[in-house]
Amino acid sequence: MTVMSNPTWQPIPTELQQVLELLQQSQSPDTQTQRNVQERLDQLNEHPQFCNYLVFILARLTDQEEATRSLSGLILKNTIRVFWNRLPDEIRSFVKRESLVAIGDPSPLIRATVGIIVTNIVLQEGVVRWPNLLPDLCAMLDSPDAGVCEGAMGALQKICEDSADTLAQEASAPLEMLIPKLLQFFSSQTPKIRALAVNCVNCCLLVQCESLNNYIDAFLVQLFSLANDTDQEVQRQLCRALTLLLDCHLEKLAPQLGNIVEFMLMRTQDSDEHTALEACEFWLALAENPIVCKQTLQNHLPKLIPILVHAMKYSEMDILLLKGDVEEDAMVPDRLEDIRPRFHRAKTQMQKHMRDENENEDDDMDDGGDDSSTEWNLRKCAAASLDVLSNIFGDDFLPTLLPILKETLFHQQWEIKESGILALGAVAEGCMNGMTTHLPELIPYLIGCLQDRKALVRSITCWTLSRYCHYVVQQPHEQYFKRLLTELLARILDRNKRVQEAACSAFATLEEEACMELVPDLPEILTTLVAAFERYQAKNLLILYDAVGTLADSVGSYLNNQEYIELLMPPLMNKWMKLRDEDKELFPLLECLSSVATALQHGFLPYCRPVFERCTLLIQRNLEQSAAAVQRPSEVDIPEKDFLIVALDLLSGLAEGLSQHIEPLVAQSNIMQLMFQCAQDATPEVRQSSFALLGDLAKACYQHVEPFLQGFMPVLSQNLNPELISVCNNSIWAIGEISTKMGDGMRQYVGAFLPALVFIINRDKTPKTLLENTAITLGRLGIFCAAEVAPVLQQFIRPWCLALRNIRDNDEKESAFRGLCLMINLNPAGVIQDFIFLCDAIASWNHPQPDLKDMFARILHGFRTQVGETNWNSFTSQFPPPLKERLNAQYGV
Repeated sequence: MTVMSNPTWQPIPTELQQVLELLQQSQSPDTQTQRNVQERLDQLNEHPQFCNYLVFILARLTDQEEATRSLSGLILKNTIRVFWNRLPDEIRSFVKRESLVAIGDPSPLIRATVGIIVTNIVLQEGVVRWPNLLPDLCAMLDSPDAGVCEGAMGALQKICEDSADTLAQEASAPLEMLIPKLLQFFSSQTPKIRALAVNCVNCCLLVQCESLNNYIDAFLVQLFSLANDTDQEVQRQLCRALTLLLDCHLEKLAPQLGNIVEFMLMRTQDSDEHTALEACEFWLALAENPIVCKQTLQNHLPKLIPILVHAMKYSEMDILLLKGDVEEDAMVPDRLEDIRPRFHRAKTQMQKHMRDENENEDDDMDDGGDDSSTEWNLRKCAAASLDVLSNIFGDDFLPTLLPILKETLFHQQWEIKESGILALGAVAEGCMNGMTTHLPELIPYLIGCLQDRKALVRSITCWTLSRYCHYVVQQPHEQYFKRLLTELLARILDRNKRVQEAACSAFATLEEEACMELVPDLPEILTTLVAAFERYQAKNLLILYDAVGTLADSVGSYLNNQEYIELLMPPLMNKWMKLRDEDKELFPLLECLSSVATALQHGFLPYCRPVFERCTLLIQRNLEQSAAAVQRPSEVDIPEKDFLIVALDLLSGLAEGLSQHIEPLVAQSNIMQLMFQCAQDATPEVRQSSFALLGDLAKACYQHVEPFLQGFMPVLSQNLNPELISVCNNSIWAIGEISTKMGDGMRQYVGAFLPALVFIINRDKTPKTLLENTAITLGRLGIFCAAEVAPVLQQFIRPWCLALRNIRDNDEKESAFRGLCLMINLNPAGVIQDFIFLCDAIASWNHPQPDLKDMFARILHGFRTQVGETNWNSFTSQFPPPLKERLNAQYGV
C-alpha cells in the first residue's frame, strides 16, 4: 500500500490491516456483519490510538478506495463527538495535524470529510485550543493548488456554519482576521470558491457578529458586484445574504432597495428552484417590517403577485414526489417514515368563560395547506409570502389578484387551477374585506371543486374552504353551511389519503367556528367519523383523533347522548385497548379521550376505570424510568415526557368531566403521590399539566387533595414565574381552586403568593388568559383571606377591574367579585383613586345574584354618602354616558 511520508506516529502493520478489513466489512449489506462491525468499533473506541489509525487511513493511505478512506473519517467524526475531551493531548494533536494534511486531497469527498472532522473538533474545543487553525486555513486559501484552496474554504464554511456564534465571542476576535480574507475571494475565478466565501460570511451575518459590522460597507460592495454572476450557487448565496441583511442592516440596504426588489423579482422566477426559493424568502423577511414593506413594494405589486402565484404551481417534481398521479390509495398502508412526529401541547387551564375564545390561537396558515411533505419548498414559501403580504396590503392586493384568480380558478389545466385555489386560500385573512363581495360566487364554486376528478385539487379545496369557514358560518345555514358540511363529510371518506387528511383538518376548523350549530347534524357527523376509523391508515388516524376531540370541545355536553356514546366510544376504546403503552399513536388518542371525557361528563363513567388506571400506570412507569435513567444513564434511556404530559391531561379531562364521580378512583390509587413528583419535574410542560390536574382534583374530590397540600403549596409558590406563561397560569389557577375549598386554612399560605400575584397582574404585556386567572385568584383569596389581601388593594385594583370587565357572568367571576367586595369593606380607601374602574367592572355584570347585587349597591351608595352629593355628581360627570346610565338603572346611583 502507498503511504505518504513523515507522519510523527507510525501504525503497527497488522493492526492497520485489521482496521482496514473492518472498514471494508462495514460496507457489507448483511445485517449480521453490520452488527458485528459495530460491536468491534465499540471495543476499539475504548483504545485512544484507534483515532490515530482512522486519521492515518484518511490522510495517508491514498491508494485505498475513496469510500474506505471517507468512512474512516466519518467514524473518526463520531469518535470525536463522544470521546474527544478524554483523549490524550498527543493523540488530539496528531489528529489535528493529519487532518490538515488531507485538506487538499484530489478527491472532493475526502476534502469534504476532512472539513467535517475539523468543524467537529472546533465544536468540541473552540479555536482557542487550536490557535493555528484559522491562520493555517487562511494561508491555504492563497495556495496555487486549487484543491488545497477549495478544501480550506470548504472547512472554513463548515466552521462558520457550526461555530460562527462562538467565534464572534472569542476574546482573540478571529473573525476580525477571517472576514477581510473571505471578502477577497468574492471575486475568485473559481465559482465554487466565490460561493463558499459568500456562504461563510452569510453564516456570520446570521449571528449578527460585531466583527462583520466593521466591514459591512466592503461586504456590500463585493456583494453587489455578484449581481450578474452566472453561477447558480453564487446566486443562491447572494439572495440569502440580501435576505439576512434586511434583518440586521436594513439602513445600509435602504438606498438600493428598489434595485434589490427588481433583482429579487427576477430571481424568484429563476429556473433553478433552489435559487428561486432563496429569493422568495426575501419577501417573507421584508414583511417582518410592515411599514418599510408597504413603502417598498406598493408599486411592485402588479409584478410581484403574479410571480408568487406562478411559483405556487406544482412542479413536475412536486407531483412526482407527492404521487400526484395516484388518485386512489386509501387501502395502501402507510410507511413508518410517512408518519410525522407529533408533539403534544400540555394543557393550559383556563376559566370556563374564556375556553372557547383562547384555546385555538394557532395560525392556520399551513404554508400551502395540503402539501403534507415536511420539506420547505418554493410553493410553500410563495404561498406564505402571499399570505403575509396580503395582511400588510389588504384590499390593495385585489386589483392585481382578482384577474389572476379569474384566469387560474377556471383554467383547463388542473395544476394551474389548483394554484389559483391555493392563492385564494392564502389571501383569505388579509383580503377578507374586499373578497366578501365575491364569495357568494366563489364559495359554491369551491364546494363544487370538492368533487373534482384530481385528488390534489380536492385536497387544496378543503384547505381553502377552511380559511373561509368563519364567513360560511355567519351566513344563513341553507346558503352554504349545510352543503359544505355534507361535502366535507364525504371527502373525509375519500378514496385518496391526502384528501382524507385535508378534509379532516378542514372539518376540525369548521367545528371550531360552528360549535353548537353542529348539534342538529351530530348523527351524520358521528356516523362519518366512526366509518373513518375503519377506513383510515395510521397517519390519518392521528388527524381523525384531532377531529373527534375538536368536535367534543365544540359541542360539549350535547355529545352526552346514549345514541352518540354507543356510536363513538366502541371504536375509540377498541383503539385504546390495541395500542401498546409505548406506541406514539397513544398521544393523540389520549388527547382525544381527554376532550371526549370532558364533554360526556357522567356519560363517560362506563369507560373511566380502565382509562384512569392505565393513565396512572403510564405516569408511574415514566417517573420510574426517569429515575432509573438518572441512576444508570448508560443502561436506561430518558423516557419521552410526552407520555407523562398526555396522561396527566387525560386525567384532568376525566376529573373535569366526571366531577365527584372520579372520587373512588382517586381514593384507590397513588395518583396524588405521583402528581407531587410531576409537580417538581424539570420539564415545564410536566409541571404545567400536573397543576391543571391538581386544580381539577381539588374541585372534584378535595378530601383526597387536602392531605398533600402542605407539600404542594410551596411548589405552587415556586412556579409563579410569568416568564413560563402556561406553568405560571396553571399554578395560579390551582391556587384559586384550592382557596375556595381550603377556606381559612389558606391564610397561612397567602403571604407566599401575594407579592407574585400583584406583580403579575401589573406586569406589561401579560397575556389575557394569565391576567384573568390572576385576577380571579386574587378575588377568591379575598373570600377567606380578606384581612391579608385588602391592605394591598390599591396596588392591583385597576388592572384587576380591567382584566375582568369583559368576561361573561359565571361562577368564577362571581366568586372573585365576592372576595373583592369583602376586601373593599375592610379597606375602602384602597379603591378611591381608581373608583371609576371599579364602577365600570361592576357595570359589566348583566345578571348578578341578588345578594352580590346588594353588595355592589352598598359599596356604590356608601361611597356616594361618604363623598357627598356634590362631589359624587362632579365625579360621575366624568363617566362615559353608557356607564352612567347603566349604574343608574341597576343601582340607582
